[in-house]
Parts: sequence; structure tokens; C-alpha cells
Amino acid sequence: MDETDIPWAAIGLDPLAGRVWEHLLAARSADGAEVASAAGVSPAEAERALRLLVDSALALRIGGAVPRWAAAPPRPSLGALLARRRAELARVEDLVDRMLEEHAGPRATDMVEVLTSADEVPARYAQLLSESSSEVLHLAKPPYVTAGSASDEAVGVASGLRMRSVYETEGFTDAVSLETALRGTGQGGELRLTSQIPVKLVIFDRAAALLPIWADRPSSGSLVVHAPALVTALAALFESVWDRAEPVSLTRRHDLPDGEDGLPTSGRDLRTREILRMLAVGMKDETIARVLNISRRTVQQHISDAGSLLGARTRFQIAVLAAKRGWLSGPGVARTAGTELGDT
Repeated sequence: MDETDIPWAAIGLDPLAGRVWEHLLAARSADGAEVASAAGVSPAEAERALRLLVDSALALRIGGAVPRWAAAPPRPSLGALLARRRAELARVEDLVDRMLEEHAGPRATDMVEVLTSADEVPARYAQLLSESSSEVLHLAKPPYVTAGSASDEAVGVASGLRMRSVYETEGFTDAVSLETALRGTGQGGELRLTSQIPVKLVIFDRAAALLPIWADRPSSGSLVVHAPALVTALAALFESVWDRAEPVSLTRRHDLPDGEDGLPTSGRDLRTREILRMLAVGMKDETIARVLNISRRTVQQHISDAGSLLGARTRFQIAVLAAKRGWLSGPGVARTAGTELGDT
């Protein structure tokens, strides 16, 4: 048999040791000179090959005036050697797997990406937003993170893209969130407010979801989830929050018929209606003032006047009675987009 036909290296033998072992199997036993002659090598090379076979438990040294060597029973001896080699290969495979894990780190899998650097999150957000063609769903709550240069103002948004956002009421006094929501007014989005949001979240075309790794540290990294079951569950979470949230208008309206609901519709009283709508969804005086570009004192005066007209003493009573009178309803709900990078 040609030596290249048998991969002796797989069991730790070089070609010469393999030839010597084959000779011993056929001859039963041989001395060093016979082995050297059969293998066509020097006595020293034959001696080295025989020692390797003995160390591998594939040959036995038979004592005598002239030492001889015989092949060990091939099945048990070769089986034990192969078992050792398999164990060694398994250990090497485990080592390689650990090295690959250490090299790749927690960067990415097919189902979840881990973004940890300060630049990765806004860049990946901008990419996902630019690739979205159907809808973007957004839950926003403090603490907010500034978006840097990759804000949605600079990202090309596909025509016809539906954008729905829910902001947490307590955090809506933040200048970043307010500015983002106001900017989105002209982008065809819809905005709602609610008292409590479980997690910051952005869902892109119901195919990928972006959310922070740590809820209280949004700047410390984010996850991009691609697993269909997880994205579906997160979309269901968004819809449940959306259903219980209240629509809010961030634009002034002057399209209500005079006297329809008992509230006069002069310019001042239209402003009162706007303020009451924002009050009813939990917006604070400072936020209302920023939205309408008026002073906080003016907002408080409108609320006080409405309370006197309604016979209400507290802000809660004012909101309840205004809703009962129909002062908070009206044609058209302003649509805004709240796709703020820092909210992820």
C-alpha cells in the first residue's frame, strides 16, 4: 500500500512509523536490521520509528540477545490510541469555540444585535429608520439621551411611512422630547400620552425592534431584536400601551363652530380649549406653555378661568367637567412623530 493512502498523522504517526508498523503486522516480529532493510532506511531511523510505535502502544519490545519487536494486537491497541486522539480533538474544538466567543464577544447573532458604543446606537437607529417603509412604533420615556447628528430630522423617511409615538406624561416636560414631538408634527406622525410606559422601544416595520439594555441607563447600550416572535410580542406591547394612551394635539386649531358646546370660541377661549385638552392628558403647565409659546402664568390664568366657569376647584375636577361638557372633543386630532433617537 502506498504511504500516501493512509493518513498516519491522524493517529500521531509519521509515514515511516506507519510503514514499520505495517511490516511488523505482516512479519509478526523483526529485529532492528530487518526493520531498517524492509523500510529502506538507516538503523538509526528504524530505531526512532520503533520507539515511537512502543510509546504509542502499537509495538512491543521482545527481550533477547538481539532485541526484536512485534506488533501489538491491532484492534485494542489502535482503538485505545484513536480514543485518545478523539479526546484531544474534542478538547481542541472546545478551545477553538471559546476563542471564537472571546473574539466575537456579545456583538451579534442572527436574532439579536448588541450595540454598546456611543456611536453605534444612533447610527443603527438612523439606518433602521431610513430602511422602514410601512410603519414605525415608538414608546418614549425619560431619561432621554440627545440624538447627536443622526436625528430623525436628518434621516430620510420614506413617503407614506406611518409613525405612531406614545410619550410618558411625566417626562414630557423634557425639552428634548418636546422638541422632537413638535418637529414630527409636519412628518405625518401620531402622538399620544400616557401616565406610565414599561420600556423605551422603537419597532421598525414589525421586523426589528430597538430597546435599551438597561432601562435606567439608555446611553449604556441597546439591543436590536430580529427574532420574529420577540418582535411580535413587543409590537403587541406597544399596541396595548397605545390603546390606553390619550391623543394630544400640539398644534392650535380654529375650526370649531361658535357656541357648539357652550364654550365661546373667541381667540382667547380657543386657547383655553387647547390648554384644557393638554391638561386632561396630564401635561404640566410648563410643557403647555412651551407648546403654545406662551408664558406659564398665562396657562395658569386660563386654567383658573375655566375652573371658575365650570365651578371646579382642582385641576382634576376641571379636566373631568370639561370632558363632560364636550370641551375636549373636536374634529381632527393633530398628528405628530416622536421618533427620538435618545428614546431607544
